[in-house]
Amino acid sequence: MPRANLSITLPPEVWVSDLSRQYSDAEFTVLAAMPADETGVGLVEIQSDEIEHVVTAMDGYDSVLSVNILEAQPNRALVQFETTEPLLILSLSEVGIPLELPITISDGEVTVEITAPREKLSDLGEKLELFGIPFDLVSIRQSIDTESLLTEDQRQLLETAANRGYYDTPRTCTLTELADSVGLAKSTTSEKLHRAEGKVMKEFLTGDDVGLE
Repeated sequence: MPRANLSITLPPEVWVSDLSRQYSDAEFTVLAAMPADETGVGLVEIQSDEIEHVVTAMDGYDSVLSVNILEAQPNRALVQFETTEPLLILSLSEVGIPLELPITISDGEVTVEITAPREKLSDLGEKLELFGIPFDLVSIRQSIDTESLLTEDQRQLLETAANRGYYDTPRTCTLTELADSVGLAKSTTSEKLHRAEGKVMKEFLTGDDVGLE
């Protein structure tokens, strides 16, 4: 399944974007977030040399309905909040993509990693544009679930081959040495490797053209 790395510029009118730009040295690490009717509830760890000012300013936004300090230290605070502007959460939830946490917001920017089918990623791109949220696709790669793709024997054989240096350049383990280490005939080892490698390559290549439009 494709795994995308997105760099998102939060709209300046959104409170967390405005706040993080005002205090550009601060980091807002969202540890938990969930939609609640038309609002969103979250848990954020704030780190800043001006922590009291940051939390006070956060509580001053009209779109922030509540701010509860759960833990406070000189340069750090753990805050539970409710907001009417959970745009990123709504964008992801409306296309059926779970938000992978934690995420860190700094100076109006946030980088998120998302694992989803190709059509979901395309839908997300449309939703972000609809909400007026600029984004850049930093990278995208195919994530392969080897546990469901391969049998246990195939997975163990590939792991052994990789660990012993069969796939190194130059190769530090021959097919004969690999076969001896797993207690199989050389021909059997070769056939099993070929089948496992074929499954992995086909799965990888079928998702190689993914993208956000």
